[in-house]
Amino acid sequence: MEFPIYDGSIHPSEWLKQVQATCLLKQITNDEFVLKIAKMMIDSSIKIPENISTFDALINALKADITFSILKAQMRRELQTLKYIPIREGGAPSKFINKFRKLCRDAEINNLQEQKTYLYFSLSNDYYIWNEFYKKMKNIKSTNELIQEFGKITIDETNLIRNGSIVALKHVATGKYLSSIKDLCYTTGSKTQLVFANNLLDSDALWNITFTSGKELASYTDTNICLQHKNSRASLGLFFNYHYNQYQSPVTQHTEVSCNPKDSYHYTQWKFNNKGYLKSNDIINLSINYNRQVFLRSHDLQFTIGNYTFQEVVCHNERLCGNDEWCIELIKQS
Repeated sequence: MEFPIYDGSIHPSEWLKQVQATCLLKQITNDEFVLKIAKMMIDSSIKIPENISTFDALINALKADITFSILKAQMRRELQTLKYIPIREGGAPSKFINKFRKLCRDAEINNLQEQKTYLYFSLSNDYYIWNEFYKKMKNIKSTNELIQEFGKITIDETNLIRNGSIVALKHVATGKYLSSIKDLCYTTGSKTQLVFANNLLDSDALWNITFTSGKELASYTDTNICLQHKNSRASLGLFFNYHYNQYQSPVTQHTEVSCNPKDSYHYTQWKFNNKGYLKSNDIINLSINYNRQVFLRSHDLQFTIGNYTFQEVVCHNERLCGNDEWCIELIKQS
């Protein structure tokens, strides 16, 4: 292992650590001798006093040279152009934070507020992380806490349900998944494509979720969602006849829930009720409001079509209970 040369392109403290590590590997442990080697490895274009006798004095002398001022200015420029790339776009938060900390170290930016500012503007390409970080910045009291909170937010971001994501809806009470089968229809009611709850998390239980607001993220306060069955491309909703009357479900005679590829006489805009942005593993209630608000429900009651048995899924306007809870699971983020 060769001794590293100091030419002003690295922070003096980091360079000295490399020199000391090389000496240790070569079993050179005398500090006076190590210091002498270090002074010999400084590029001749960098002038330092002859009478330096300590490592601290050596570092201070190197910091006093113009090359160190240039290095710090360069690191600040890199901090100004540093941009965070989300995980879903191939970014790596750990590598980003490592680079951010090194740049702060080399630029000798120790002021917490200044660190917050550089990190904040590096997030401008991702609204969620930018917004969440902004809300938490005022309560951050140390650099370690700054990095810790950033790490939490970036991991949390991977659980966001984004416009166009693929999701599954697990019925909390029975553990079964909201499902449909292409071209398999009710034999009663609307006779459109049936909806049921199934044990399997298979392709019949996958839904493409889109937001009618056109936004990338769904907020319960202002976002309707549409759920399109992945296999059939039919949308989940309530189907009505020409007289604007609802159809009844096979078992309980509640409002029938079905999938239909056509928009006419079919309500497909759902609301969810949890606070904040919609995330994977949120427990939600889903409702549609046409001339009254009705909620999506399943239960243990079953109906049959041919030789097959299905767990009923309905809408109702009764008091909410555990049968109305659904866990939304992110399968693929858009």
